[in-house]
Amino acid sequence: MYQVHQVNQSGLLAVSDTHQMYWEDCGNPNGKPVIFLHGGPGGGSSPATRGFFNPEVYRIIQIDQRGCGQSLPHACVEDNDTWKIVADIEALREHLGIDKWMVFGGSWGSTLSLVYAQAHPERVTELVLRGIFLFRDFESDWLYKRGGASQIFPEAWEAFEQFIAPEHRGDLIKAYHDILFGEGVSASLKIQAARQWCEWEEHIVFLNPREPDSDDAHVLAISSMENHYFYHQGFIGEDKIILNHIDKIRHIPTIIVQGRYDICTPIRSAYDLKQAFPEASLRVVIGGHSSFDTEVNKALVAATDEFAQHI
Repeated sequence: MYQVHQVNQSGLLAVSDTHQMYWEDCGNPNGKPVIFLHGGPGGGSSPATRGFFNPEVYRIIQIDQRGCGQSLPHACVEDNDTWKIVADIEALREHLGIDKWMVFGGSWGSTLSLVYAQAHPERVTELVLRGIFLFRDFESDWLYKRGGASQIFPEAWEAFEQFIAPEHRGDLIKAYHDILFGEGVSASLKIQAARQWCEWEEHIVFLNPREPDSDDAHVLAISSMENHYFYHQGFIGEDKIILNHIDKIRHIPTIIVQGRYDICTPIRSAYDLKQAFPEASLRVVIGGHSSFDTEVNKALVAATDEFAQHI
């Protein structure tokens, strides 16, 4: 990882009547442009995520997607969907006067990278993807229905499932949605549900789960945003729209980094993407889902160093 401390410029870009998107520009102002797309949905960029890129070579653009991080209004799901974020990315490219850029995204960020590239293939020089998630039904079921990741972490799954009344456990995404967004639901119950949602995620994202987040507002924002997108099938649906449109991006040099023991986004999706997109380089490493797992991290930095030669 590189150390990138200085922000050359940053701001809030008005992308709708409701939303202002936070963006920042680091590294070499005259360097190779790259945009980092964070995961979640509901995560955010950070100083640490600048470190995937050599700041002497890259002009590093980061954003916080609608409702995330420093974007305003925080945790707002109104007027918030995949295709609006794709439009926001393109609006920022135009705002910064960038003709083309490399796109880097992991997990939900890989989904967003792929749909952005398919919508604007002429604007993407390369793709670096990690922890592939295509928002197909079986991928959501793996995370939120009994029989998938629940078999790996049964004790964590039990806590996540048992928070919901037995009669509503057949659809946990909807059950949590009814609490997180329900009118008349107490603030304390919403926070409890948010914590259960995030604690389940901590187990499947990190090889060594972290301490629970103590910030109620952050926990509520992450859980609400993720649930909003899963409730609406990522605004993509089960029509395999990403795999069906690979021909639009087959010319784009692409590196896929996948942790062999990724429980959140299992290797099946990276494998399926590689089958549809044989020109891409699939690099499987010993690691989990997090981009900061040692071998995953090394492979991502190696990928950006490799593409740094494409000037």
